Parts: sequence; C-alpha cells; structure tokens
Amino acid sequence: MPTLLCSRLLACALAVFAFACGGAGSAWAHHDPVPRIRQPKPTLGQRAAALAVREVGVPYRWGGTSPAGGFDCSGLVYWAYGRLGVEVPHSSYALYDIGRRVARSRMKAGDLLFFYGLGHVGIYIGHGRMVHAPHTGADVQVVSLRGSYGRSLMGVRRIARRAR
Repeated sequence: MPTLLCSRLLACALAVFAFACGGAGSAWAHHDPVPRIRQPKPTLGQRAAALAVREVGVPYRWGGTSPAGGFDCSGLVYWAYGRLGVEVPHSSYALYDIGRRVARSRMKAGDLLFFYGLGHVGIYIGHGRMVHAPHTGADVQVVSLRGSYGRSLMGVRRIARRAR
C-alpha cells in the first residue's frame, strides 16, 4: 500500500510541475520560447542604396536614367531616389546643392558622394563602399572608397524625403 501511495503522489507532483511549466494557464504558455528581435525600418537612404545595388551590371550610358537604357552616374541617383518618390535633379552639380552636408566620418547608406570637381556622384552603401555608374564602357558597380576614390572624395550630402 505505501508503494501505491508514493506512485500516486509522484504522478500528482509531475502533473502539477507540467502544468506550471507549460500547461494551460501558465504564464509561459502564451509566449514564444525565443524572443523576437524587431529590426528597425530601413531609412530612405538605405532603401535607395539597396535599389541602386540591384542595378549592378547595367551598362553605363551617358544621360541614362533606367535599367533598360543604362545609367550615367547622376542617372542612377535620380532613378533610385525617384523610385522612392523623392524627386532629385539629374546632374551631379545640381545634386551637390541639395540635401544636408555630412562629414565623411558620419556617412550612412544612401548618402551621395561627390568626386572630380563634382563631375561624378555615387551612392554610399556602407562599410567603406559605394555603388556608381563610372564611365563609358563600364557597368554599374560597387567599389571600395580606399584608394583613388577615397582620395578624390570632395563632399557628402544626405537626401531628405523632400529633396526639391
């Protein structure tokens, strides 16, 4: 008889333990075992940079503003920001006059990078790299800012939602 009593008490204790750890009514029953981490919403610049990176391989074409017809440097910026509803000029010189000046040490994805007397523009994508349409005979590409591009960087501008 004592063995039967011990078995019933053990079964009861296990049932209470199981109920408390995950059964109906438990505080843990309605929660995921692993907390979900919410990713922040991408910024306008991050979205523009991501759009431009998807066009890697599209041929350079002077005056070009589309993946179908090709891009020049400012045409890539014009197209990427335009896809997000932000109207910007199709000229590297005019682009330099819009947005907010940013220190090189504070660059973020989507910032516009200006080179060679403002005659060339690229889009910063982070980690010391930019996407741009370099010149006739080349395709849209991602390059490092180490080396010649880093040495010839003349300015950085950040585009806001309403550029014009």
